[in-house]
Amino acid sequence: MRLTISSAQMEFATAKSAFFLLLLFSFSTVRASVHIYDQDAFREVGNAFLLSGGSEGIVASTDAVRDQIGSGTHDGRSFIRFEGITFWRNAEAAAQHSNMEHSTGLIQAVIFEAADRDNIGGSAYGGQRSICCTPDLAKLVGCKQGEVLRKPSAVDPEWPLLISTQFGGNSLSTKMEPTEVNITKTGMYNLFFISCDPNLKGLLMSGKTLWKNPSGYLPGRMAPLMTFYVFMTLAYVLLSAVWFLQYVRFWRDVLPIQNCITFVISLGLFEMTLWYFEYLNFNVTGVRPVGITGWVVTVGAVRKTVSRIIILSVSMGYGVVRPTLGGLTSKVLLLGMTYFFATELLDIAENVGTINDISGKARLFLVLPNAFLDAFLILWIFTSLSKTLEKLQARRSSVKLDIYRKFTNALAVAVIASVAWIGYEVYFKATDPFSERWQSAWIITAFWDALAFGLLCVICYLWAPSQSSQRYAYTEEMGEEDLEEAESLTKGTPGDFALVKQEKKEKGFEKTDSFGADGGLEEDKRE
Repeated sequence: MRLTISSAQMEFATAKSAFFLLLLFSFSTVRASVHIYDQDAFREVGNAFLLSGGSEGIVASTDAVRDQIGSGTHDGRSFIRFEGITFWRNAEAAAQHSNMEHSTGLIQAVIFEAADRDNIGGSAYGGQRSICCTPDLAKLVGCKQGEVLRKPSAVDPEWPLLISTQFGGNSLSTKMEPTEVNITKTGMYNLFFISCDPNLKGLLMSGKTLWKNPSGYLPGRMAPLMTFYVFMTLAYVLLSAVWFLQYVRFWRDVLPIQNCITFVISLGLFEMTLWYFEYLNFNVTGVRPVGITGWVVTVGAVRKTVSRIIILSVSMGYGVVRPTLGGLTSKVLLLGMTYFFATELLDIAENVGTINDISGKARLFLVLPNAFLDAFLILWIFTSLSKTLEKLQARRSSVKLDIYRKFTNALAVAVIASVAWIGYEVYFKATDPFSERWQSAWIITAFWDALAFGLLCVICYLWAPSQSSQRYAYTEEMGEEDLEEAESLTKGTPGDFALVKQEKKEKGFEKTDSFGADGGLEEDKRE
């Protein structure tokens, strides 16, 4: 494939690269199971000031070690630990209290399971729901004004859990006591820091919380993916072994398209291996370094882009019905670069930053361009496939036509499966707004990697290196029909060759005879 990139495209690529680097280095640390708060501000919600501390699925501690204290990541314990939590209030709020007062300005950390979300707050006489206890609610349910309204859970009366912290006198800051909350029930847990004191407007908080599962710091919905990437790595190793064995055996007959497939297999193996080690590091440390995660995301974006460009090029008949893409090369490259950066930014948004089981709405603005580019690529691929099939039918190239029909069928199945899965994903998220089915959410991510691997296996089967690989290649000097006939002759015996040659001669004589005697004479003279 001849690649030509104009100066405008180079400027576009440079600008995109600069934007990507700026975005990448804007994250000093990628946070996940270790949630870090750096002067985060409380926001006013109803009659309370609130700061979200995170939400993750956590598996209950193992019974044998539930009451033990361990230091390893695989100790079987599950907990939410508060470390270095510090609150700051403004001087105006502090001046309203005397330094002789023992405690002022109450702040409460509220931990609850998603199923108990209605146990926080309430409403009096069917009015607006309040997080904090109001005078009317105090009369109705006996809560204490100035505190979070909490109703005991039907399963465990101690939950939802409240941890209180107060300022001392007129001090500007206060620290929360280091606390560790053991998780004894599997569920989706949410943490909020709430203040019901109207004088604490403008409250700030710093510190961190650690969320741990029995096997490590991986969030509950992500933990199964580490095992999944082990199996995907082994699958790519097996595919690579089979493919490279064929590649080495018939390296003299290897085509450019087969070199591209080799590159995609290598990228896939590298990506799956990187994902596994990235998750392993994440599970042990609880944080995701920008450098490692950025490299994994970039390798994945390159693999997705190269795969789509190869499929598009093959659909256009590159190397089969045309030697190059000609004037379409620059358009294909521009589309590839655009798709790469759209995928890169989307993957960064999903994997770089605070990882909660409830994703933010901002992700939608990165999903839409990616979805549009995928739809455009699918339309272009099938339009090109239709034209290529027509050309092969006109040339009566039965071998290539059969391969392209199988290729078209495989792509159609992949597209139908993708559309069906997108519908299921939308349904899954729409019917689970609070991520209560978090234990099966990993399948949403795993499906796309499994589908890409399945399609790659089909392509490897159709274009596997072999002794007759040249039957796929574009031939300029010899017609497609003559090439296939020549291949079939070279596989036969010498006697068969003479027989076929004689049949061709007789067929040629019959054709010339139909034009009359004079025409036949002229044809014989030319022969």
